Amino acid sequence: MKNSTLPDTSTITRPKMDFDRWWILVLGVITLIIILVITIPDPFRRILFFVSDGIGVTIYTTLVSFVLVMIFGLVAGLGRLSKNWLLHGAATIYVEVVRGIPLLVQLMFWYFAFPSVIISIGEWLNILSMKNYRAEPLVMAILGITFCYSAYMSEVYRAGIQSISKGQMEAARSLGMSYVQAMRHVILPQAVRVILPPVGNEFITLLKDSSLVSVVAVADMTRRGREFTATNFIPVQTWVMIALLYLVLTLVSARIVTWIERKTQLER
Repeated sequence: MKNSTLPDTSTITRPKMDFDRWWILVLGVITLIIILVITIPDPFRRILFFVSDGIGVTIYTTLVSFVLVMIFGLVAGLGRLSKNWLLHGAATIYVEVVRGIPLLVQLMFWYFAFPSVIISIGEWLNILSMKNYRAEPLVMAILGITFCYSAYMSEVYRAGIQSISKGQMEAARSLGMSYVQAMRHVILPQAVRVILPPVGNEFITLLKDSSLVSVVAVADMTRRGREFTATNFIPVQTWVMIALLYLVLTLVSARIVTWIERKTQLER
């Protein structure tokens, strides 16, 4: 009888499952919206058409704010890590103060109080353009979100940079790089990979918090939903549709963040 040898299953490579199964949930929510619009066109189709322009405003506000948050958050994070006591102190005060004030209060300040400050300064200096200053709702909303979220993002950057071994900086400096060059070419590329999960979480949180801009006259989805409810008196159907639309945006954002994490993760 011949000796039979079984194949070593430990060496068999199985194909990796690249498909993110959570996309099924995204498709499920989109399908639910389509079913509601087709089967119950009044009021769901009317609601969708009425708030459709608000979807674009919500996406635009979120994307522009997030890009600015990434830039100014990095500046504030580097300031927190700076050995210069003035930069470190200013960045620390900014982070601690801004994180202690709710975003809604900050948005109200930028839209209602800040223009009054500009006008008062214009009257004091007799500058006509400042005396006639009028706040643009969308600009003030983006400014308020950026100012608030940059404080949180600075801490994400700081934690990511501090997670990189100090030997990396020392090695870069020993090769003749300046501090800025070492930070740009060695430290930050590694830190970005580390902070991708919390950055993605911040983006999703910002997307949801963008609904607060509705209180400063920005016609986003939430404000358009309030307007529709005020004129049609059907709050249940209106807010169900608004909630489903926000859910689609957040789920798609989460899937995109997960895809980016997979593409940029370090091989272990």
